[in-house]
Amino acid sequence: MTRRSVYVGALVAFLAACAMTLTSIIIPRWISWDSETPSGQHIHYTYGLHRRCSSLTNTCEYFPLGFLMSFGVVIEGMTLIAFIVILGGGKQKREKGWKVVSGLLVLSALIQCAGMAIIAFLYDNDDRFFPGWMLDNSWVMCTISWSVQIVLAGGITATALLLPSEGGYELIPDTEREREREQ
Repeated sequence: MTRRSVYVGALVAFLAACAMTLTSIIIPRWISWDSETPSGQHIHYTYGLHRRCSSLTNTCEYFPLGFLMSFGVVIEGMTLIAFIVILGGGKQKREKGWKVVSGLLVLSALIQCAGMAIIAFLYDNDDRFFPGWMLDNSWVMCTISWSVQIVLAGGITATALLLPSEGGYELIPDTEREREREQ
């Protein structure tokens, strides 16, 4: 039962990380810029992975930059399936499945980390991002997501190596024999 609770807890944390990943992809707030004109008009630009939005035109322009993060979501889907198979399986799947889940968690985290690092590199080195631009909420959510996945992979690996094996079948108490012994 101990390993099952570890996997259930990890699954809940993993689902939260997946929600952050999906939100970071959908919301166009990886890099943003806020300013105010001398006349008091608020100007807001945001760049996401799939669109760029401007408060001047009140429109968003679509462009494809989110392939790497979308691939990370596919790996997260595979990880979710692995969790379900392990939790739905027996003792042996829970004891041996940690290698698959931990490997998928690390792979997904590395893909997301690479996507996040590319955005950070562009933010630091592209001339269009002059002072005043900032890494925004989507970038932070992505960072938290892959960090949680690395911690989960380490935690699942540690529990697999450090926890004792789950017990086999437990005997059902025979109350009639116990009564006979007491008399």
